Amino acid sequence: MMVQGQRNVMAIVIVVMLIVMPSFGSDFFVDFVMTRTLMLGVAAATIVFLSAYGGMVSLAQWLIFGVAGFAVGNVVADSGRGLTLGWEPWVGVPVALVVCSLLALLLGVLSSRSTGIYFLMLTLTFSVIGFYFFGQVTTFSGFGGMTGIDPPAFFDGEPKRLYYAALILSVLTYAGFRAVSRTPFGVALQGVRDDPVRMASLGYNVQLHRALAFTMAGFVAGAAGVLNIWWNGQIDPSSISISPTLDLLIIAVIGGIVHLEGAWLGAFIFLGANIYLRDIPGLGSIGGFVEDRILAEDRFNTVVGLLLLIIMLGSPDGVTGLIIRLSDAVRRRFGRSRPDAARLGATAVDSSEPSDADGSVTADRDRSPHQNQAISPRP
Repeated sequence: MMVQGQRNVMAIVIVVMLIVMPSFGSDFFVDFVMTRTLMLGVAAATIVFLSAYGGMVSLAQWLIFGVAGFAVGNVVADSGRGLTLGWEPWVGVPVALVVCSLLALLLGVLSSRSTGIYFLMLTLTFSVIGFYFFGQVTTFSGFGGMTGIDPPAFFDGEPKRLYYAALILSVLTYAGFRAVSRTPFGVALQGVRDDPVRMASLGYNVQLHRALAFTMAGFVAGAAGVLNIWWNGQIDPSSISISPTLDLLIIAVIGGIVHLEGAWLGAFIFLGANIYLRDIPGLGSIGGFVEDRILAEDRFNTVVGLLLLIIMLGSPDGVTGLIIRLSDAVRRRFGRSRPDAARLGATAVDSSEPSDADGSVTADRDRSPHQNQAISPRP
């Protein structure tokens, strides 16, 4: 596992590259590919946060992401479908964040007693309910959706500003989730992930920790949803259907669902494959069969499935895990072995047990109850 200093340096280098990217990148690459990557990365990071720190694999994050768009559309639009309140675009931001946070709190309370596959299926049920709600309740949308949702004047006609807004939100999300993981709440949440029965016996409210973590993730997903509706300008119930819901989970898995930075890497790979895979040189010389049939739009899910299968077989902890192992191999090759403590942390990460964003396991099953109480006080 890369030591803390190296990961910080790498994160700073990547952020600097993203800051200067509009200076040398094409308009399409920056305004579409990278802006979309950053927004999807933030949404996928909420899945990684709940899974890696709370042991909850949620399929409701895309629903909350979409609800933010519907909230903004109903508040801002002055014609068409929905409430058409016609308020100022900036007013839609707090409205959307409050609605998403309350929705996340409600869903978190309802699902806080479930674990594993039952939690996964329950959150999937929430997504299905949300799809039919906005499709059938024409007061808020209807299956036709809403169009013409204008962003604030500051972003209107300025896609680069929206790109930088998505970049700032990504940095805040990454730094915020890492900071939360080191707080007493974050450490207790990881204890709940590892052994909820033991944590409950120590006096921790397991359901409350799960519900609050779900609410926090919902707030972040809602913020990404606000940027998405400003970027897209329209939304309909198909935007929150099963297919994009699963796509967000695939993005998290491709990047590495135990690595927070993997959310953005997975989003970039997913979008890159969707956009550029058909432009691979030489495909046209194969009689058009590969390009017209295998890589056709309606068969792209098969391509993504094969890509996901290859990544999972080669690296169960995603592309980020593969990069980390390759980096370790290079350091060992040149005689710069990592410290024993870092090696122990990497061993834990390479196992099936999730760890924090730094690769260290913060909840130790072998500690005594008194030691666990010393780690994080009771809420």
